[in-house]
Amino acid sequence: MSPISRLVGVFAASVRAKLLFLVLAPLLIGCPLIMALVWYWSNTGYHQLLTYKVGSDLVIAHEYFDRVVRGVGASVEALAEERRLHRALADGDGARVAEEIGRARQRHGLDFMYVLDAEGRVRHASAAAARTARHDGWPVVAGALAGRAGSVIDVYDAAALAAIDPSLADRAAINIVSTPRAAPDARTSEGRGMVIHAAAPIVDDAGRVVGALEGGMLLNGNLGFVDTINAIVYREGSLPLGSKGTATLFLGDTRIATNVRLFGDERALGTRVSKQVREHVLDEGKVWLDTAFVVNDFYVSGYEPVVDSFGERVGMLYVGFLEAPFRVAKENALALIFAVFAVISLAGCAWSLKWAGDIMTPIAAMNRTIGRIEGGETGARVGDTGSRDELGRLAAEFDRLLGVLDDKRRELQRWADALDAKVIERTRELKATNEELRRTQRQLVTSEKLAAIGELTAGVAHEINNPVAVIQGNLDVLREVLGERAEPVREEIRLIDEQVHRIRVIVTKLLQFARPGEFAGYVEAVDANAALADCLVLAQHHLGKRSIEVVRALNATQWVQINRQELQQVLINLIVNAVQAMPAGGTLTLASEDWHEDGACRGVRLSVRDTGAGIRAEDLARVFDPFFTTKKNQGTGLGLSISHSLIKRYGGGIAVDSAPGEGATFTVSLLAEPEYELDAGAPSPADSGG
Repeated sequence: MSPISRLVGVFAASVRAKLLFLVLAPLLIGCPLIMALVWYWSNTGYHQLLTYKVGSDLVIAHEYFDRVVRGVGASVEALAEERRLHRALADGDGARVAEEIGRARQRHGLDFMYVLDAEGRVRHASAAAARTARHDGWPVVAGALAGRAGSVIDVYDAAALAAIDPSLADRAAINIVSTPRAAPDARTSEGRGMVIHAAAPIVDDAGRVVGALEGGMLLNGNLGFVDTINAIVYREGSLPLGSKGTATLFLGDTRIATNVRLFGDERALGTRVSKQVREHVLDEGKVWLDTAFVVNDFYVSGYEPVVDSFGERVGMLYVGFLEAPFRVAKENALALIFAVFAVISLAGCAWSLKWAGDIMTPIAAMNRTIGRIEGGETGARVGDTGSRDELGRLAAEFDRLLGVLDDKRRELQRWADALDAKVIERTRELKATNEELRRTQRQLVTSEKLAAIGELTAGVAHEINNPVAVIQGNLDVLREVLGERAEPVREEIRLIDEQVHRIRVIVTKLLQFARPGEFAGYVEAVDANAALADCLVLAQHHLGKRSIEVVRALNATQWVQINRQELQQVLINLIVNAVQAMPAGGTLTLASEDWHEDGACRGVRLSVRDTGAGIRAEDLARVFDPFFTTKKNQGTGLGLSISHSLIKRYGGGIAVDSAPGEGATFTVSLLAEPEYELDAGAPSPADSGG
C-alpha cells in the first residue's frame, strides 16, 4: 500500500485525524502561505519603489546635464552676437578678436574658443595658435556655418586635444583601474576627452553667415559637475537609513568624472562599469534602472547612454545610492513579521491541540466502548468522561442507550448522521472564514502599499519641487537678461514653462492618488475632441520612436464638465500604454462619440485602440488593480488604477475590450454633468469653487 493510500485510510477511519487536520491546517498551511505571499509582495514592492526612486533621480540628473550643455551653447551664441566682436572682425584687428574670445572663454569656463571663416578654417584662437585646418567636419560646426547654433557632446582623441592645448591632453588622460565585473580590456589608460562642443553662426549686417564661433568645455576630471548633480539629486537628508548617493559621467565604460569613492577620499576615476551594464546601456542603447555592482558594492543604479553629434553612444550618465541600508531594513522588517507569525502559529497550534484533546477524550472513550461491545462485552459502558459540554452529555446518554441497544440502534445512527452534518457544516464555515481572511489580507497589503506610496510621494514631491523652482527662477532670469534677444527661442521657453507646470501637476496627481480625500477636481467645460487631440500632441515624442499610424475618428459634439488636466493625464496614459503595446509599429485609433442612453445624450465616450498583442483573458479583470502590471522591467502598475480613480470620481468609467493577438480598446465614458464619487469628508468640486 502506498503512503498516500495509508494516509487516506487513517483519515477515513479516525475522527481524531480529521479534527486535528481541520484545527491545524489553517495554522500549518495558511500561515506559511501568507508568509510566502508577504515575502513575495514585499520584495516586489521594494524593488519597484527603489527603481522608481532612482528613475526619478536619473531624470533630474539628465535635465541638469542638458542644461549645462545648453548653457555652453548659449554662452557661445551670445558672444557670436556681440557687436564688439563683429567690429573687431570687420576691422581685421586680430588682437582685439583674441582679447574678446579669450575674455569670454575665461568668463564662461570654456577650455577653447575659435573664430572660423565661412569655410570652417580657424582664423582666431583663444587656446592655441591659429591653424588653417578646417573644422566643418564636426556636425555642430557645419550646422553653425549653415546658420544654426547648437551645442552637443563630442569625443576628441588625445592628438586633437594636444593640438588645441597640450594641457587639455594632460587633463583628459586617466589611468584605467582594474575593476571587478568589468568587461576585459587591454588598455591601461584613457586618453580621449569628452567635450561639450558648441558653435554659433557669425552673421554680418546683411544677414549673411560669414563665419562661426566654436567653443568647448572638457568634462574629463570635471568633479564640480558631478558634485553639483549629486548635490541636486541627493540633498542632505534625502536618503534615509544612512544610504549615500553618487553621480558619475562615463567615457565609454570608464569613469572620467565621479564622486564614487575607491577607498577613503580617493575618487574612483579610471574604474569601469560592470560588463552587464555596459552591454545593456552602451551596446543595446537602453536605460538601466536596477541594482548594479559599482566599484566595490551594490547600488540602486540608473544609467543612460550619452550620444555624440554623430549619433554614436560614447558614454553614460549615472546616478545611484547604496542599496545595503535599504536591504537590511527590509530584511529586518520581514524577519520581525515572520517571527510574529511563527509565535502566533505555535501558540495557535498549542491552544488548538489542547481543545482538540478535550473534544477527543469523550469520543475516544465511546469508541473504545463500541469496540468492547462488538467484542461481546455487553456490559461495557463509557462512564464519567469529566466533560460537561455537549460531548459529555452525549456520552452519558450513550451509556443509557446501551441498555436498550436493539431498540435504539436507528436512533443512534441518526445521532451519528447529525454529528457528521455538523462536521461538514463546520468545514464549510472554516473554508468561508479562511477565504474571508485571505481577502482581508489582500486588502490590508494593498492599503499598506498605498500608505507607503503616499509617504514616498510626499518625499518625491518635496525633492522635485525644489529643482522645478530653480528651473522656473532661471527661466525668469533668462527672459530678463536676454530681453528681445530671447525672441528666437521664445517658443522653446514657453514650452519649458508649460512642462514645469506639468511637473507640478504630476506631483499633485501623485499626492492625489495617495490621499484622494484631500483633493477634488476643479471642473470646467471641456471639448473632448480638442482634449484628445492635445494629448496626441503631448505624446508625440513616444510616437516618433515607432512606426505607428494614427487614425482619428472624432465625432463627438457634446462638451463635458471635468477637470481638464485630470482628463489629459488619463488620455496620455492610455495613449502611451497603446504605443508601448506596439513595439514593432501598428495603428493607433483615437475615436470619440456622443454617449446616448435611454434616448438621451448622457455625455461622451472616448476610445484608444491599438493593434498590439492584446491582453490575456486572465489579466483583463486585474488591469485596473493597483500595482498590477504586465511590464516586468518597467512601470509601477499605478497608471490605469489612477486613471480609473480619476474618471470614477466624476461618475464616469473606463472599460477595456481585448483578446490575445487582436489589440486592445480602452473606452472612457464621461458624463456631461458629473456625479461626484469622492471619499467621505472630501470637499466636492462645487464646495472648492470648481
